Amino acid sequence: MLLPRRQIHEVLVIGSGASGGWVAKELTERGLTVVMLEAGPPRVPARDFTEHIWPYQLKFRGFGNQQRLLETQPVQRLCYACDEYSHQFFVNDLEHPYTFPADKPFMWIRGRQIGGKTFCWARESYRYSDNEFKAATRDGYGEDWPISYKELEPYYDLVESYIGVSGSREGLPQLPDGQFLPPMNLSCGALQAKDVIERKFGWRVMTDRVANLTVPHRGRPACHYCDQCQRGCFTASYFNSPSVTLPAAARTGKFTLVSDAVVSDLLIDHSGRAKGVHYIDRVTREHREVYAQVVVVAAGALESTRILLNSQSPANAQGVGNANGVLGHYLMDHFTVEDAGGLMPGLHSSTREAVGRPCGFLIPKYVNTVGSAAKDRNSKFLRGYRFDGDGSQELYGHAFLMPELGDAWRKRVREEIPYYFGIEAQGECLPRADNFVRLDSTRKDAWGIPVLHVNASYGENEKAMAASMRGNISAILDAMTLTDATPPKTDLSVFGKNIHECVTARMGSDPKKSVVDSNCKVHDAPNIFVTDGAVFTTQGCYEPTLTIMAISARAGEHIARAFRRGEL
Repeated sequence: MLLPRRQIHEVLVIGSGASGGWVAKELTERGLTVVMLEAGPPRVPARDFTEHIWPYQLKFRGFGNQQRLLETQPVQRLCYACDEYSHQFFVNDLEHPYTFPADKPFMWIRGRQIGGKTFCWARESYRYSDNEFKAATRDGYGEDWPISYKELEPYYDLVESYIGVSGSREGLPQLPDGQFLPPMNLSCGALQAKDVIERKFGWRVMTDRVANLTVPHRGRPACHYCDQCQRGCFTASYFNSPSVTLPAAARTGKFTLVSDAVVSDLLIDHSGRAKGVHYIDRVTREHREVYAQVVVVAAGALESTRILLNSQSPANAQGVGNANGVLGHYLMDHFTVEDAGGLMPGLHSSTREAVGRPCGFLIPKYVNTVGSAAKDRNSKFLRGYRFDGDGSQELYGHAFLMPELGDAWRKRVREEIPYYFGIEAQGECLPRADNFVRLDSTRKDAWGIPVLHVNASYGENEKAMAASMRGNISAILDAMTLTDATPPKTDLSVFGKNIHECVTARMGSDPKKSVVDSNCKVHDAPNIFVTDGAVFTTQGCYEPTLTIMAISARAGEHIARAFRRGEL
């Protein structure tokens, strides 16, 4: 849609995903008018959602047009969720290039549409504790967050209560409990693993905490366990912003959403204040401007940083928020040790389990936590890791791959569909200044905007941690007495592969060491806020999305109050 020329909105939000949706909801429900710009188009369930599509209904029977994906999505197709069913949720890499050194590969997985990546995220929703927020106080490395768990706790409560997170209360200080819907059940294989691992290692094995509804919640039905969440959800039974937070903002009558608006840079006046943004229509390539009293950048960690770096003016020669040179630095992504597992002897069935599990199990972080047992302390590296996995049965897939026909096939199906135990470990990356992004002066995207150059790699701490992760996984495989066991990979996952990129505009109390303050306001700009994963100070080993939403809700509350006090 076209906005009235020269209209000055109260708040402009860039990005419609997990962060932008929560900021818009909080601001509009507190009485402010919000215009939101999203770089991509809307998604239409009847056209774009494929969770109930059978392989025979697809042109390439679910195996995908690999040549087409290779030509237009050579990076995106490396994501497990980008295939013939769901490639529409991912960007065209030819239109959205980026660069990196040949010896430091980086995977940038992106979704540009109303809702961002909330259509195909893994929904894992964990709270951080002061193990994460105050990590520097514990081990002396880096900086603490300027907020504590106690300060963010009510916003975790708010987000969980609204979006619906299923999980079990475990009473573990390193993984705080929340406002949970009933947990999903563990499978037979996972229950067997739970018994073995808890007896052998003393580590809690619990159902994943996921933003899938297990009971009806706020007008949305419970999950029906089709287990194809990355393909969209007709029933909105898991959190995505177009089904949950954006409708809440729209119901206030104070919300305007503009799709296909590719933001290039912020418009900055002579005093360093933002007066709006410059964007380009994705389809027509027309250049336009939108004006507002407050600008919130919530486009995803790296895209938000690109916008800030590209927002250069006499008052911000190196980009907004970059007077100290910190903007773009300390990039982090989780790394994983993967592909370990084997068959579980004695467990097989020709009947699909009626447990419903678009999730598996989680073993929380025990290594190097406050109060960890001696066996879980490791002086060879800082910080720690957690495990996830499942003991699952691929009933249909396994049966369809059997070569027999007729009675011989039916006999094998009845007797030989096995359970497969799989496990991986996910570790924390340390914030290092030499992991950074900057604008590439030689490349531009399809809309003429400078692209990012990403320079990031895992260091010695991550490599030492990975060795411990592999050792633990191997010990678990041995304890499980699997057949056809496969050891964990020796290589670390590629930087960016886990799609948990954070920092680059980090939060802090000292303007010389950070980009935004504890309320997500840019230190050297009075009316610009950043609310997504870019503001993280440390990352922990848990998925960041729940924390991103809690920070965004908190920032929205602060902006509304500051606006009403005349401070913005």
